[in-house]
Amino acid sequence: MMSPEAIVNQMLSDDAFSALLGMHVEQVSPGSAVVSLRIEPSMVNGFQIAHGAIAYALADSAMAFASNAFGKKSFSVETSISHVKKGALADVLTARCSLLHAGNKSAIYGVEVKNQKEELIAHFKGTVYVSDEAWELNP
Repeated sequence: MMSPEAIVNQMLSDDAFSALLGMHVEQVSPGSAVVSLRIEPSMVNGFQIAHGAIAYALADSAMAFASNAFGKKSFSVETSISHVKKGALADVLTARCSLLHAGNKSAIYGVEVKNQKEELIAHFKGTVYVSDEAWELNP
C-alpha cells in the first residue's frame, strides 16, 4: 500500500492547477491535510482582494489529499464554502482539513482556511465518494 505522501506526490505530478496556484502540502495523513499558498497579484479580483475561488480551490485540494490518503481513490461529490473574511494580497492562506464522518462509500470533511494571523477566512464542507480503486505507483 502506498504511503499518504506518495499518493499526494502522485496526485500533484498531474495537478497543473495546484502548481499554478503555488500550493504547498505541509502535512498529510489519512483523513487530514494541511495545505497553504500565498496570495499573488494574479489571484485578486477587481476589489484587490483574493478571489473567492482561491480559498475554495485551496480547501478543495486539502480535502482531496486528506481523503485520498487512505489509499482508495476518492472524488468530490458535493461542496460548500462560507467566506468569513477577505484574503489580502501577500497573505498566506492555510487550509486545515479533517475527517468529520466516514461511511462505507462516502465521507464528510471540514476545512478551515486561515491567514497567517490565524484569522478565519473561510469554512468549507465537502462530501467525497470513496471508490474501490486503490492507489498504485505509476510505472
